[in-house]
Amino acid sequence: MNRLQGKRALITGGTSGIGLETAKQFLAEGARVAVTGQNPDTLAKAQEELGKEVIVIKSDAGDIGAQKLLAEEVTRAFDKLDVVFLNAGVGLFNPIEAWDEAAFDKQIAINFKGPYFLIQSLLPGLANPASIVLNTSINAHIGMPNSSVYGASKAAMLSLARTLSGELVGRGIRVNAVSPGPISTPIYGKLNIPAEVAQKMAEGIQEQVPLKRFGNPVEIAKAVVFLASDESSFMLGSEVIIDGGMSTL
Repeated sequence: MNRLQGKRALITGGTSGIGLETAKQFLAEGARVAVTGQNPDTLAKAQEELGKEVIVIKSDAGDIGAQKLLAEEVTRAFDKLDVVFLNAGVGLFNPIEAWDEAAFDKQIAINFKGPYFLIQSLLPGLANPASIVLNTSINAHIGMPNSSVYGASKAAMLSLARTLSGELVGRGIRVNAVSPGPISTPIYGKLNIPAEVAQKMAEGIQEQVPLKRFGNPVEIAKAVVFLASDESSFMLGSEVIIDGGMSTL
């Protein structure tokens, strides 16, 4: 299909997991794509997997100054953007007594503050019409232990989908959100905990999913394609939950 034919798209955190799979789906639908990441290895691997026509940019999602530079670089490359998928994020899970200010600030900076100021920086370069898709989480809805800061950061993004919808609709910009449940992505390998602990944690989460499995990145990417395309043109400030029933049963 060619649901995104000719559209110019930016995907943050597009070098692994959901972001990388979404980039592949966007390309298959005819879009021109730019992705961001930080790790030199995954940046290089993404360039190899996605092809030389894709713009791969090293950018820190939590650095406010970097957001303006990213917006300038993408605007130079594409002139205007039709689609933005704000996907970059980090998951830090601790009981409340284990949090310190530095860890708190890192979580909020990457998951909310950086994306907020990236949208601000991108505004002059967004086409009319344009679609912004925010990657939030079912943790914005459920009371998962040890996810207080992560859940708050994702709840902030979900709120942003609604408030910016009201604010930007006059510019032809639609803002919607996709909220995944547990998905098989590299995020679980970045928790800095022993492998056996991570495995036990994953098994415990899986038991809470009625479908008894983790989701696949492509199952989220397909939804993002829909929200990015004209097929969802009557959706504004909406949330698509894809969690195997975890938040509803």
